[in-house]
Amino acid sequence: MAIETLNPATGERLATFPEMGQPELDRILTAAVAAQKAWARLPFADRAAPMRRVAALLRERAQDFARLMALEMGKPLKDGAAEVTKCGWVCDYYAETAERHLAPREEASDAGRSYVRFDPLGVVLAVMPWNFPYWQVFRFIAPHIMAGNGGLLKHASNVPQCALSIEKVMHDAGFPRDLFRTLLVGAKPVAGIIRDPRVAAATITGSEPAGRAVAEAAGQALKPSVLELGGSDPFIVLADADIEQAAKVAAQARTINAGQSCICAKRFIVEAPVYQAFLDKLRTAMQAIRVGDPFDAATDIGPQARRELRDELHDQVTRAVAQGARPVLGCAVPPGPGAFYPVSILADVLPDNVAAQEELFGPVAVVIRARSANDAVAIANDSRFGLGASLWTRNPAEIDRLVPLIEAGAVFVNGLVKSDPRLPFGGVKTSGYGRELGLEGIRAFVNVKTVWIK
Repeated sequence: MAIETLNPATGERLATFPEMGQPELDRILTAAVAAQKAWARLPFADRAAPMRRVAALLRERAQDFARLMALEMGKPLKDGAAEVTKCGWVCDYYAETAERHLAPREEASDAGRSYVRFDPLGVVLAVMPWNFPYWQVFRFIAPHIMAGNGGLLKHASNVPQCALSIEKVMHDAGFPRDLFRTLLVGAKPVAGIIRDPRVAAATITGSEPAGRAVAEAAGQALKPSVLELGGSDPFIVLADADIEQAAKVAAQARTINAGQSCICAKRFIVEAPVYQAFLDKLRTAMQAIRVGDPFDAATDIGPQARRELRDELHDQVTRAVAQGARPVLGCAVPPGPGAFYPVSILADVLPDNVAAQEELFGPVAVVIRARSANDAVAIANDSRFGLGASLWTRNPAEIDRLVPLIEAGAVFVNGLVKSDPRLPFGGVKTSGYGRELGLEGIRAFVNVKTVWIK
C-alpha cells in the first residue's frame, strides 16, 4: 500500500510514500518506549530547552511549511505561515508553564504529609487531521512532551509531507530521535497500535466515525483517550447586538480555512427583528472574500482539501435547498479543475433542515430565524454537536443568563471562537470528550498519583 498526496487546486499527484509495515512499526514502538522512560527522568528545564528551540525553528521555517500546506491541502500561504507561528506560541507557552501546571499539590489528610503528583503515562498516539496540519499536531506535542510523555503521530494520509516535516523539525530542535515519530500508515492499523501495550493513551481530532473507532479501541484496552470531533457551531445574534460587527466577524468565522474547521461558525441563528439586516450585511461581507489559488497573495480562501469532500459538501447544499433552504449566494460547483467551492449562503433554513443538523465542512453559511433569545438558544442546542458557540449581545444580564444554557465546550461572547494555548479546548455531546490546551490539556495524559506519608 502507498500513501499519496494530491494538489487539491489542480488534482496533480505530488508524491507517494510506502506505508510502514508491522516490523518497522514494532521497531519504532519499542524505541519510543525506551526514549520516553529516559525523557521522563529529565527535569522540566531540560525538557523546555528543545521545546523553545522547536518554537524558534517553526518561526524560521514558517514560509517553507506554509508552502507544504498550500500544496497538500490548499491553505493560502499567509494563513499557513500564521498557523505555524501559532505553533511556536504553544511550544513556548508549555515550555514556560509545564512545571507550574504539574507541580505537586499538598493536601491535608490523616498522614504526616500527603500530596498529589502528576507523572507521565508513557507513549501517546495522536491521530490528527489535515485541516490544520501543524497546529493540531503541536497542540498535542507541546503539552504532552513537556509532561514527560512520548509521541507517535498518525497524520491524515493526504498530508504526509507535512507529517514528515514535523518529525524533522522536532529532531532538528534536539529532541531524542525516538521520542517523537511520524507513522506513515493508513487507518487500518490504528486500532492495533492503540491496543498495543507499548502505547499508553490515544488522542484524536477528526470525524465522528474516526473518533468512535479510536474510543472503541482505547476502551477495549482500558486506556485513556481524548476526542475532539466535529461541530456545527451556533453563532447567535440577538436583537440588541452590534449587527455591523457581528456580520463582519460572521463572514470570517464561516470561511476560516475555507470553512474546513470544526470550530467554524456554521449556523447563524438571528433574532427576527434584525434577521434581514444581518443577512444583508453578511452577504456583503462574504461577497468580498476571494476564492482562488492558495499561492496567490490576493487569495482569501483556497480549494477544499479533496475533490470528494467538495462533492459531499455540494450534495448537502443540494439536499438543503430541496428541503426549503433559500440559496442567497454561491451554492454551485464552479467549472474547471481542482476542488474549489464558492463562498455560499443558505437563508430561511428551518432547524430540522439537513443544513442545520449536519456539519457542513466548507464555506457555506446557514442562516436561521429565531423568535426570541430563548428560541435562539433552543435552536442552538438542537444539535448532536457541542463544540463552540458565539453569542452576540450588548446586554450583560443576557450574557450571564444565556451562557450557562448553551450546550458547548466554549462560548465566545461578541467574538470569534478560536483556540488559545492558555484556555482549555474541547466539546460535549458528539463533539467529543476531554480537553486540549490550558491546564486541563497538559493533565490529560498523566497519572494523578496520591502520596501518603506517615
